[in-house]
Amino acid sequence: MSPRTRDLLAQKRPRRVRSRAVSTLPPLVVSSLKPHEVDLMVPALVCPTCRTWVPISTPHSPRPKLVPHHTERAGTDAPVRCPGSHRLVTVNLTADQWFRRLEEGLTQTDGRRSTRVLRKPKVGSAPAVMQIVGGTVDDKTARKLDEAHVRGCSTCCIKDDKGNVLRAVDLASRCADGRRLAQLAAHTRRLASARRKAQLDREEWNDRRAWGLRLLHEQQWQHVSGPVADADLRRVRDTLAALIQMLNPRMADAPQLSDWERADLMSAIALLATQEEQLTR
Repeated sequence: MSPRTRDLLAQKRPRRVRSRAVSTLPPLVVSSLKPHEVDLMVPALVCPTCRTWVPISTPHSPRPKLVPHHTERAGTDAPVRCPGSHRLVTVNLTADQWFRRLEEGLTQTDGRRSTRVLRKPKVGSAPAVMQIVGGTVDDKTARKLDEAHVRGCSTCCIKDDKGNVLRAVDLASRCADGRRLAQLAAHTRRLASARRKAQLDREEWNDRRAWGLRLLHEQQWQHVSGPVADADLRRVRDTLAALIQMLNPRMADAPQLSDWERADLMSAIALLATQEEQLTR
């Protein structure tokens, strides 16, 4: 009888870096790196040479180092190995210490102010005096302002020996405020007729609108006035019947009303009777 045989298959083994090569670059100290560039849970870190995430080979051994890696993406033809391969790593932090440093960094980052520049709106030029006052005063007010300025300004008026104002000087000889007020008075005097006409048209339009709204309200009320009157009359009659029944109860053992309660009921019945009479007219 032939001996029993079986197929021997090679088991898949985890890939490990078995090379004893060591990079000539100085060892990387984990505490000197930024917390977000290290992950001690994997463990891995960002290679300072090629700025890619690289696993740490045997992190708990006496001499942990970076695994060999390339500077290009995986599958690239003729890849170039990064000089940071086989670089020694000094793991001088525990996972809890690293995580605490990472949380502190996130707290400081969230508390910073935004660096976005907020542009201030551009301030427009100030309007002229005529544009500010011209729309708020009428021709009479503008003329009174001009006359008051002429009486109080020594530059804009001509006075006699006794100090009485004779007349106003020419527009070119006036002061800056006097010229503005004179121009405002002339401007409002030219627009007085158009302003009065616009005001009359606006008042007429408001009167027509109010009359139309009142007519619409009357038309709408005509459609519902009948049912509303019937509902009011029915409510008054029901209340009146209930009060009369309270005043003259049908049951013999019903509670007796006092004189004050009977007087209140009689007053309420009289008031409801008056309302019923008014609604039935």
